[in-house]
Amino acid sequence: MRRRLLWLAGSVSVAMAAIAGWLVVMPPELLRVGDSYAAKIVCSSVFLAGRDADEVLAEDVQAPGHPLLRLVRISVDETRKAVTARMFGFAAPGHAIYREGLGCTNVTEGEFAAFPGNRQLRRRPPQSDEGKPWPDGSGANVNPVVQTLLTDPQLAGPGMRAIVVVKDGRIVAERYGEGFNSGTPLLGWSMTKSVTAALVGLRIREGQMALDRTELLPQWRNDPRSQIKLGDLLAMQSGLQFNEDYGDVSDVTRMLFLEGDMANFSASKPLEAQPGERFNYSSGTSTILSRLWMDSFDSIREALTFPRAALFRPLGMTSAVLEPDAHGTFVGSSYMYASARDWARFALFLLQNGSWKGEQILPPDFVTFMRTPTKASKGRYGAGHVWTKLGKDGGPPLPADAYWLHGHDGQSVMLSPSLGLAVVRLGLTPASLGYDVRMLEAKVVEAVN
Repeated sequence: MRRRLLWLAGSVSVAMAAIAGWLVVMPPELLRVGDSYAAKIVCSSVFLAGRDADEVLAEDVQAPGHPLLRLVRISVDETRKAVTARMFGFAAPGHAIYREGLGCTNVTEGEFAAFPGNRQLRRRPPQSDEGKPWPDGSGANVNPVVQTLLTDPQLAGPGMRAIVVVKDGRIVAERYGEGFNSGTPLLGWSMTKSVTAALVGLRIREGQMALDRTELLPQWRNDPRSQIKLGDLLAMQSGLQFNEDYGDVSDVTRMLFLEGDMANFSASKPLEAQPGERFNYSSGTSTILSRLWMDSFDSIREALTFPRAALFRPLGMTSAVLEPDAHGTFVGSSYMYASARDWARFALFLLQNGSWKGEQILPPDFVTFMRTPTKASKGRYGAGHVWTKLGKDGGPPLPADAYWLHGHDGQSVMLSPSLGLAVVRLGLTPASLGYDVRMLEAKVVEAVN
């Protein structure tokens, strides 16, 4: 019996060593996705938003995510401004690095090893804005009825981190979750897509892009994909195959967490429908758009500084950061961080039809184009990366002209041009919780009316 027990124990040890070796040498892609995701979220939350790494791992990564994420362990290198995540503490390492002004980027093992670290940049102290009303300063004109609505936990929803209500160009109510404030940069996820559309609009105004242009990428020449128009990409009707399912290793999770050149990965997908005929919501489409507008510049430096110089700085969006992939292309589908007040500034910019302080920054009709419902989406999506209907039909009454920026895990901005109203709601609210942001928006609409 003793020999058998020793033999069994030895066999188990050998098997466990073999499994551990397999996880180190050839980890399954799902583990690699999980570690890269954890490294990226922790990196941005720590070095952009100033949050605690262990708290982010527990609350943002593990609590709402795939059960395997509970097995992830992280290490944070404060000197290099880098984060490494490993499943079980040793397998399938994922790395993310922070660069000043560009946020965090997933990198491969070799890129991570070669990364020299960050130099410290001297920042100018912020100028005082006391006494100035938002959006030029921090002053708000609080509507007590609307403010009271934001304290209702059913309306604010589980995991709420920030709500800002803008009416006629002024903040009339705002609320923040514990540990968050008006200056905390928060991830917009797919709300980033609408910012990408605005950047395309800026290049259209400058004559560098056109909605009806075809033959957009070199790899699409002499190929049916050459007939895809820029407008098809903006309307999510390119015809390109792309799986947007976040539950496993799909096109979108592979793109975001395993691919260094996300636009090239997305552009390599074949056609599954004729351009312009079928709606297919696709983060890959937005990364292709980022590549296209960036390629419209003569240098990568010009492209990398363009969002801040042409959009964020004029609007006073001092917290806004777009993050690139390892190739240097902005992840225009998913990775923009900004404070709730800066998301509200972008919303106000759209409510003003792309103008700011009397200056028309976008083409005069571009925002109207963005929110025009498309036939291929059956009226649910606009021609320029915004939603024109949200949720199931038969929801609470909302203005007929309402449209949305909408992102993963409960990120939302509702805009109503007729009311001069924007409702920004950010948080960590997985769809499985059943929260419907339209209930909050409907109550705010009722109150301001």
